[in-house]
Amino acid sequence: MYPVLKHVIDFIFKSLLLSACGLLASVVFAQGDARNGAKAFRNCAACHSLEAGRNLTGPSLANLFGRKAGTVENFLRYSDALKHSNVEWNEKTLDAWLRSPAKFIPGNDMAFPGIQDAQTRRDLIAFLKAADSMPAEQRAGPKPADLKKAQTDSIVKSIRHCGDTFFVTTGDGKVEKIWEFNLRFKTDTSNFGPAPGKPVLLGVGMRGDRAAVVFAHSGEISALLKEQCD
Repeated sequence: MYPVLKHVIDFIFKSLLLSACGLLASVVFAQGDARNGAKAFRNCAACHSLEAGRNLTGPSLANLFGRKAGTVENFLRYSDALKHSNVEWNEKTLDAWLRSPAKFIPGNDMAFPGIQDAQTRRDLIAFLKAADSMPAEQRAGPKPADLKKAQTDSIVKSIRHCGDTFFVTTGDGKVEKIWEFNLRFKTDTSNFGPAPGKPVLLGVGMRGDRAAVVFAHSGEISALLKEQCD
């Protein structure tokens, strides 16, 4: 239905972990197996990267050991509970956190119930420690698609709203009619975000009935959106 430009971050497992398998094969920390921990990390990779300075839903986990909780400088979404916890990350504190974030630091915003299996926690901790020893290019993982390179049929020229419908006109002159509940407006200020003044329409969701318009900054949203019924 929509011109789809792939803009998803593949699990680091698909590239980072495979490229690092030689290193992980010989690394065991605190009776944890980093190879098995690499598999467990698949559940973390959607929200956390291992690349320094690259935050996702959650902060980067690069250089984690010995760091105070809530102190990644360019991550602005920490809960007050985490920032004021005075916890330093090490094998012991990570094990408690992974077992139950809600119990270890009450009031934090981590939407994760915890890992009950102790061996899985040890394996994951071993992997995170091994990851700090990996070359930076291996920890970086796959990069998201560069929206500055979006094709004409994905670049949004105008958006009007009428009733319960958004009418999105793209650079090729086509108009997509999208139920208002199925269209999201997003911003991407990273190096991979769209060029200023050239928001990009992305198809999202598995059914093909949802979409997102990604802007270079928030001020572009109100400037482009018009309330108009023809």
